[in-house]
Amino acid sequence: METTFVCVAPLTGLVGASWKTSHIRNKMARVLWVPVISERQIPIGERMVGTPFIWSPSYEEEQLLALDWQELTDMIVLGEVENISGKHGQVLQLRPKAANSQAKTKAFNKHGQPFQTLPRGFYLKTSFTQMLLRNHLRID
Repeated sequence: METTFVCVAPLTGLVGASWKTSHIRNKMARVLWVPVISERQIPIGERMVGTPFIWSPSYEEEQLLALDWQELTDMIVLGEVENISGKHGQVLQLRPKAANSQAKTKAFNKHGQPFQTLPRGFYLKTSFTQMLLRNHLRID
């Protein structure tokens, strides 16, 4: 299982942003999960589709998402986007999101100076996605 892409992360205009009004919170408020049971070597026509389900984060899950969003957003605002790694966040992470290494977007460094960097996206960590699937599909 791979990480699950949620949405593109803004790298500018975040001063004063809040979890409650964030695009990612809006997207995560209600999610239709359609599990596809497959491996890369299985032809698409032979892959199995599991039972779809609609999920909304519990209070505890939303708190975890909000904490991670705040940590990552603070790092972006403080000009530390280049120092963000998979170690940051418990359930949410920030990763490069680009078709190729030529795609660039504006960000600010720790001195407030603009520079070009790879676009980033918010992803659910694999362990969080696995927990959701186990809980809703009753997989042990």
